[in-house]
Amino acid sequence: MVDGFPFEIPEEYSNMPLLKGRATVDMKVKIKDNPNMEDCVFRIVLDGYNAPVTAGNFVDLVKRKFYDGMEIQRADGFVVQTGDPEGPAEGFIDPSTGKIRTVPLEIMVDGDKAPVYGETLEELGRYKAQTKLPFNAFGTMAMAREEFDDNSASSQVFWLLKESELTPSNANILDGRYAVFGYVTENEDYLADVKVGDVIESIQVVSGLDNLVNPSYKIVG
Repeated sequence: MVDGFPFEIPEEYSNMPLLKGRATVDMKVKIKDNPNMEDCVFRIVLDGYNAPVTAGNFVDLVKRKFYDGMEIQRADGFVVQTGDPEGPAEGFIDPSTGKIRTVPLEIMVDGDKAPVYGETLEELGRYKAQTKLPFNAFGTMAMAREEFDDNSASSQVFWLLKESELTPSNANILDGRYAVFGYVTENEDYLADVKVGDVIESIQVVSGLDNLVNPSYKIVG
């Protein structure tokens, strides 16, 4: 348990997997189209200080090996995306409930003491607010969700492929609408080589697993 976490998680989310701090994961992808690189390991730093529910959900799925063997499902020059499992469900079905586990939209605003949940900054009328975790870097990682349901994110994640000069912070359509929870910090340039059908061989937690509270992957079923 992490003592001294800077804010209280809202009660309705407090029993979900939570990352109370940072964690680092390595994502190994088999890149078919790059003859110079058969396997590429992307190192990703997850920020649970600013997105504890979102990052906790992801680490929990990583420990369940949810993404291992999954293909990249979108690569259009704007984002790389994966996380839609086989079958009709578009997210992670929690074996304990038989239902898709979703996480709320979670946005930390610069200057706020805790994230806002369940609404976009636009819906809140906070047009000039700066997000603590902006879409300002190649390899920014965020949750995908249904366009008209702020709280529909489950397991689908995407990485932004635009350079920060092209998407200056808070001057793009993504900030405040989608929950950023990490950044690719090593080999991010190779994300541009990733194609639909490339396979995620594994994602492994390298450090910070002790910051995961309420892990559900340890529960049988």
